Amino acid sequence: MKTVSYIEGKPVSLAVLDFGLFRVHAGGRVIGICGFLIRTDAGEAVLVDTGFPAKYAYDIATSSAEDRLGEFGEVLECTPDHLPAAQLGKCGLGLGDIDLVILTHSHIDHVGGIAGFPQAPIVLSRAEHDLDKPLYWGDVRAMDWPDREYRVIDEDTEIGPGLRLLLTPGHAPGQMSLMLELPDTGPVLLTSDAISRPAEIDEGFAGAPDPAAARASAARLMALADERDAFVIYGHWPEQWDTLRKAPGIYT
Repeated sequence: MKTVSYIEGKPVSLAVLDFGLFRVHAGGRVIGICGFLIRTDAGEAVLVDTGFPAKYAYDIATSSAEDRLGEFGEVLECTPDHLPAAQLGKCGLGLGDIDLVILTHSHIDHVGGIAGFPQAPIVLSRAEHDLDKPLYWGDVRAMDWPDREYRVIDEDTEIGPGLRLLLTPGHAPGQMSLMLELPDTGPVLLTSDAISRPAEIDEGFAGAPDPAAARASAARLMALADERDAFVIYGHWPEQWDTLRKAPGIYT
């Protein structure tokens, strides 16, 4: 495990940010779109993922048509209240208060708001960073990488005390997951889309761009979760979404 010092403090709280709802055509699943806010005992604020592009909060139909997103599913909820500014506001923060942005991968529902944090370095994997443009979705490449400081992860890395980034490819070439240690909750594993929902494991990740890599990543994550007795928050599990403590609520 490589060690770097991108943050100084230990995680003391985790907030689940509600970036909206999406219905996947395949199976009709309604999934929550989430990000996370991690606060540290040094007063730092770390944002994990940024939700849909802001245009969806003002005109879902036109935005979906522009991006051909209707080929995959339907944005059910994305209002100004689901944008990072409003979600962070529930936690008493503004966009300018974020010290670091972690991008688990560059699909549309994770990368959409990254331009809103000009002061914050962006942490992402080498495989995502090396893309000419963010993956966005399908063959649509509707965004450019913003002009920012990028901190690139080449291997599993502890970026500060109690906060680890894990390379978990399969769903995306540069997919990352996170493991953090909270004072009361203990270990928390954020799988992101490396495991969107537990049933993907039984299904063998048949829909993933790289099923073999996805299976290997999931097996490693589940072994780590068992070893650490971690609370696991999956990327898009409908049954879990309603039970999660959303901002302004926190896990400590």
